[in-house]
Amino acid sequence: MKLFRLLTTLSVLLLLFSCSNGKGDYDATGSFEATEIIVSSQANGRILELGLNEGDQLEQGQEVGLIDSTQLYLQKMSLLSNAKGVRAQQPDIKAQTAALQEQIKSLEREKARLGRLVTANAANQKQLDDIDSQLEVVRRQLSALTSTLQKSSDNISAQSSTLDIQVAQLEDQLDKTRIVSPISVTVLNRYAEAGELATIGTPLFKIADTGILFLRAYVTNDQLAQIKLNGEVTVRVDDGHGGMKSYKGRINWISDKSEFTPKTIQTKNERANLVYALKIAVPNDGFLKIGMYGEVKL
Repeated sequence: MKLFRLLTTLSVLLLLFSCSNGKGDYDATGSFEATEIIVSSQANGRILELGLNEGDQLEQGQEVGLIDSTQLYLQKMSLLSNAKGVRAQQPDIKAQTAALQEQIKSLEREKARLGRLVTANAANQKQLDDIDSQLEVVRRQLSALTSTLQKSSDNISAQSSTLDIQVAQLEDQLDKTRIVSPISVTVLNRYAEAGELATIGTPLFKIADTGILFLRAYVTNDQLAQIKLNGEVTVRVDDGHGGMKSYKGRINWISDKSEFTPKTIQTKNERANLVYALKIAVPNDGFLKIGMYGEVKL
């Protein structure tokens, strides 16, 4: 009888101790995850540099590696040389028509002079008509030459524009041989090494923004009425010293479909077969880790 009373007392004390620690006093549980990004190669070639390791903190736009760009650079230089040669063929329409323009001005002056002489009966009309005929011939020559030169100029401009576009495309490809971090993140995994050959789409490393982690937890149908998007909740994790560490979190996603309770997840109602997933954004002070277990108090 005394032994029974002793065991009962110990059970009560253990229960009180558990409650005082806050363990077991939760509405949902889950594990932390992050939005992960796999950075892949955007160019073909040998990896010359890849200066990062797992756990490194990267800033947005930070260059962490380089892919061999020798062939792309040589192609660009060849195109620039071709473009320079094409532009050198561009006709100078003003200079090449200057002689005809001057001839027309001279004929017009002569026509004016003869016109005055005809008026004064010092020259005949035939002389004036001959000047008019010469003017018409030279003007047609000028028009034909200008048209020919303009067509040549337009054709050369089109060729030059095409080459400029090709150079711009190569410059874009050259820029993509630089391996940079798309956002400010933490390196989770490294998949490639310097010296290896990469093709477009080859995974190089995996990153994630660990500044904010997401606790993926599950609630029962009865608990749905207690939560709402952007609602604030308390998230607790084991502090490693027998206690619990609390964080403020905000619900940023609630599934609109129920699912069977995952085997590794505990819910408020252990007999609940169907649950709804939700994600809680939790600012990370550096203690939280991807995959860590967490409890939610609604």
